[in-house]
Parts: sequence; C-alpha cells; structure tokens
Amino acid sequence: MKKSVSSKRNPSPPAPGPVPERFGPELSSVSGISEPPPSAPDDDASLGDAIKEVIIGKPRNLRDRAVFQHISLIAFLAWVGLGADGLSSSCYGPAEAFHNLKNHSYLAVFLALATIVTVFVISACYRHIIEVFPSGGGGYVVASKLLGPKVGAVSGCALLVDYVLTVTVSIAAAGDALFGLIGAEWEAWKIPAETAAIVALIVLNLRGVRESVTILLPIFLLFLLTHAILIVGAVGWNLGAAGEVAREVKTGITSSLADPKIGIMGMLAILLHAYSLGAGTYTGIEAVSNSMAVMREPRVATGKRTMLYMAVSLALTAGGLVIAFLLLKIEPAEGKTMNQVLTEAFMAEVGLGSHWTGETFVLVTIAAEGALLIVAAQAGFIDGPRVLANMALDSWAPHPFANLSERLAVHNGVLLMGLAAVGALFYTGGNVATLVIMYSINVFVTFSLSMLAMCRHWAGCRNTDPLWKKRMALFVLGAAMCLSILGVTVYEKFHEGGWKTILITGACLAFCFVIHGYYQKVRRRLRTLEELADRMPEPGDPTSADLRPNEPTAAVLVGGYGGLGIHTLLNVSLFAPNYFKNFVFIGVGVVDSGSFKGAHTLDDLKEHTRNSLRKYVELARGWGFPARYFLGIGTDAVDELERICLRVKREYPGAVFFAGQLVFQKDTWYQRLLHNQTAFAILRRLQWDRVPVVILPTRVQ
Repeated sequence: MKKSVSSKRNPSPPAPGPVPERFGPELSSVSGISEPPPSAPDDDASLGDAIKEVIIGKPRNLRDRAVFQHISLIAFLAWVGLGADGLSSSCYGPAEAFHNLKNHSYLAVFLALATIVTVFVISACYRHIIEVFPSGGGGYVVASKLLGPKVGAVSGCALLVDYVLTVTVSIAAAGDALFGLIGAEWEAWKIPAETAAIVALIVLNLRGVRESVTILLPIFLLFLLTHAILIVGAVGWNLGAAGEVAREVKTGITSSLADPKIGIMGMLAILLHAYSLGAGTYTGIEAVSNSMAVMREPRVATGKRTMLYMAVSLALTAGGLVIAFLLLKIEPAEGKTMNQVLTEAFMAEVGLGSHWTGETFVLVTIAAEGALLIVAAQAGFIDGPRVLANMALDSWAPHPFANLSERLAVHNGVLLMGLAAVGALFYTGGNVATLVIMYSINVFVTFSLSMLAMCRHWAGCRNTDPLWKKRMALFVLGAAMCLSILGVTVYEKFHEGGWKTILITGACLAFCFVIHGYYQKVRRRLRTLEELADRMPEPGDPTSADLRPNEPTAAVLVGGYGGLGIHTLLNVSLFAPNYFKNFVFIGVGVVDSGSFKGAHTLDDLKEHTRNSLRKYVELARGWGFPARYFLGIGTDAVDELERICLRVKREYPGAVFFAGQLVFQKDTWYQRLLHNQTAFAILRRLQWDRVPVVILPTRVQ
C-alpha cells in the first residue's frame, strides 16, 4: 500500500542521493527558529504595542543565551524580593504575639526565644527541602511528590489563598502604618490608595521579577537600617534595666506558679496562645523554596544562602522587637501600630521625642515599615503565579495559567493574584487583624503538610542515607511546631475569621477537583487518538524527492507527535485526495513556566520539538510525499506560528494551511477557557494577509 501511494504521488521520483538525515536533504537548510518579517500592522495596533512596551517593556529575546541570567536573582536580590515577605511580618507578627500576653508580659522573654527558635527550625527544614527539590520545593511540589497529587492539591490551594492574602495583608498593614502617620482625616483615602498600590505592583510584575525587585531595593535597605537602629538602640539603651526586668520576670513567674488558677500549665497555655497568634511572623519563610526557578545558578547554593539571610534577619528583628516591647513597657495605642509606639517611646527615652531629629526618625522608620510591607507583597506576586502555573501544568488549574508573557512573566497568574487581592481588600475593609488570622491558617496548613511529607521522605531513606535520623528529627520537630500553631490558631480564631479561610480554601479546592476531573475525562476520550499513533504501520522507505515550491503544498500545524497530529494529517488527505504534492509541518515549542528553568531547558524544548517534527516528516516521506519542517520557539504559539506561516507562504505560494482543533458537541465558555484556541487565533491572524487556512475538527464526544 505504501509503495502504491508513493508511485501514485511521485511517478518519476529523482534518483536518491546522499542525505545527511533520513528525512531528506532539505532539512539541513531549515533554520531552527525562523523570524520572517511580520505583516504591516495598522496604526491602532502600532499605538497599542507602543503603549504596552512603555508600560511593560520590550519582549525578552529567547535567542539570547544570557536571557535567564538577565531575569534570575542572586542571593541578595532574592533576599530582597522574597525575604521582604518574612521580614515585613515583623511589623505585625511580634506585636500580635506580645499583645496577646496581656497582663503576663513577663513571659515575653520566652516568647522571643520561642520565636527565634521557630524561625531557625522552619528555615533549616526548608534549606533541606531545597536540597531535595532543587527545581522548586514549595509546599505544592513537596506534598504532591511525597504524599500524593490530591494532598498536593490541598497544599496548592492553601498556598494560592495564602499568597493572595500575602498581598492583601501586606498592603493593608502598609496602609495602617502610613495613614497612622498622616492623621485620621485622610482615612477615607486608605482603601483607594491601597488599591492603587496593588495595581502598581501588578504592572511592575508584568515587567518581570528582576525589574520589580531592583526598583524596590532601596526601600528594603532603608527598613533594615532604621530597624537595626531602633532595636539595637532600644535594647542597648535599657541594658542597665536588665536586672530589674529579670526580677520582674522572676516575680511574675513565681506569682503565677503560686496562683491555683494559673500554675505551670496555665503559664504554658498563655505562652502557647500568644506564640500561636503571632504565627504571622513566620509566614514568608517558604517563599524561597517556591521560587527556585528565579534563582541564579548554582541554584541550590543561591537558594540556601537566601534562606540563611532571611532566617537571620527575621529572627533578630522579630525577637528583638519582642524584647524591646518588654523593656520599654509598650502598650497598644489607638490609631497607631505597636512599632510606631515603640519608636516614639525610644526617641522620648533618649531625649529626642520633641526634637526634629526624633520626629524625623519616627517618620522615616514607620514610612520605611509601610513601604517594606508594600515590597513584601512581592512574594505573593512572585510565588503565587508560580504555584498556580505548577498546578496548571498538572491540570489542577486551567492550562493558560502556565503560559509566560513576552517578558517571561507568568502574566495570567499575576493578574489573577492582583484582582483577588483587591477583592479581599474590599471584602475585609483592609482590617489587618482579620487578614492576619485568615493568612496564618493556610501558611501552617502548607508548613505542616511539607514537614509531614519530608518525614515520610527521610523515613524512606533510612537504608540509604546515614544522615536520615538527624534529618528525621529536625522535620519531626518542625511538624510538631507547625501542627501546634495551626491547631491553636484554628481553635482560637475560628469564629473571628478563621472559618472564612477554611471556606475559601475549600471552595478553591473543589474548583480544582472539578477542573482536574474535566481534563481527565477529556484525556480518556482522546485516548483512542493516542492509540492511533501506536497503531500506525511503519512507513516505507522514505522518498528523497525535493519539494517543488510551485506545486500544491499542505502546510500542517502540529504540536507534539501523537494521535491528534496524525489525525489532522490523515484528515488533510481526506480533505483533498491526490491534490497536494508537498507536505510542510510547522511546530512551535511553547516556553511556559514548566519548560523555562534555565538556558539548558530551552535547548531541551527545542530538541523535543524538532524530534516531533522529524517524526511527522518521516511519516509523510514514508508515504511517498516530499516533506520538510519549520520550527519556532516562543512564549506565544500564535505569534510564532504567524511569522512562520508567512515565511512558508512566501516560499510555497500554493500552500494551504491546516490546523487541527478539538471540537465538542456543545460548545461552552468553560471549554474555550480550558482548551487553547490556537487554530481559530491563527485563522484570524492570517485572514488579513489572504492566507488560506482550513481548520480540521477532531470531535470529542
């Protein structure tokens, strides 16, 4: 049958000559990535592109081998972009914990120690997670790999809600700090200003991670400087009172032990209560392991160094603030944050309270605090979209959320995170207390699942790794800490807003299961197409005939080699039997968040796409058709396909372009959202240039 097809199509094939590959001599002249000049856009499109370029920036050049170097972060910049989330939690976490000690402030010393130990234990756990998952070991990946995909989906949904709240609580806390400085008369402008800040961060992150971090670097450094002066100054200035404070602590402990209503268990309960409600202090620790994809090589070393910077800065800042609250006997004040009260009290204590120097320091310190909280929202925009992209790659979320923009930003995720954060801001009225409660629960859901997953991992390494006992002990301790904080927070704050987090996360999880179930159902229905690729007979001896540009040419747009592409190729033959003399296969390797993790991954993607196209060429040549391929690499399949199709049309004037498209008996809006519409998009693009495009349907019952 194959020989009859070959003789029918090519009655007088040229004598075969030496070919460098089985696919024919023409492949050696094919450019791996083609860039034909685009068709002339109209004035409106040019204006729109110009405005987009001003706001977001020029597209990244994937052909630049140093592109990943340009967008990745060294440890210091990663500390700024990711560590700001953890460090900024010192603006509300320690204050919340100290406040919940109420009349038992003598326990603040133990609270500070517990805070410091917790920071170092959790960060040490995540340093080891980075070693085990060097490509990104956030809660979603860890739970999915070690506890199963469904548990991973729980962790992923908790993280998504958490990162939305990261943005919201950071911006809301920044608003409290900054509007506390300028006075209550401006309170009506607080929510609009916070909304504008979120919109500004959306634009910054659409430009790319590195640009947003670089712009916010001075704010981070100013916060470090002012708070180092505040904490070291407040503690150092009151070292002389350390003996008196020690006596007060001893007296408080003795009195509580003697009180039958309190006793040692009561003190432990009070301490655990305050410690758990200060859980917001630890919320940014996981950010580094979630964002390993943006770390500069060597990635593991950079990630571990970043984690160390974050742990030391957060432990010293949070613990130092708790001690400073104790030494200066700070009490909450209406309309002011605890940190502002502390700063004003410190300036008054050193005799600069009414001096312009003291007033300026208070202003700069609290302004830096508010600004850093805005920087901290970066973690939500860096990590949230990446978690969402990972879930999209695993079909727990719509696949378009894995796409990258021209700037190599996870743009769909950035937009979703920003819009959801604005919604949460308006829903809660920017109330930080409510947001922190909602925020803390999901953080420790993810922490707990990650710790339990790693306990399972190290238990499985007991016969292969001599360090398994030490690692196991560390993760058991981390799991105990995280589970205790989670349990107390849910119990204590369930009726004060904790139920909202559980409800929202549950709704998100239900949505993900619906999406995943839908994709699974479609895969099962398409299984017959995949079996088609396995059932295809081996092609005959490939023809070595050259393509004849002036003959009718079928240009087939294909993805990876499989049933859908073969089905489209067969439909072309049925569409116009015995008409086409040449076959051209066009494929684009789409760079998404799963395939862009370094320069080497681009090479892997290009080679994978090339191999798929070679198989199509081999199949067509085995049937007796002269064939070749055109290959492109890009973040937008439609843009790349348009450029390549226009080039093919110039080289083969008689070409007709064919694209396969999944079609359903009942077309719905959610199917258009969940499946790519590349065929229809390229049809619309090429219509203006009078390029004939035929969409061949593949029915899904």
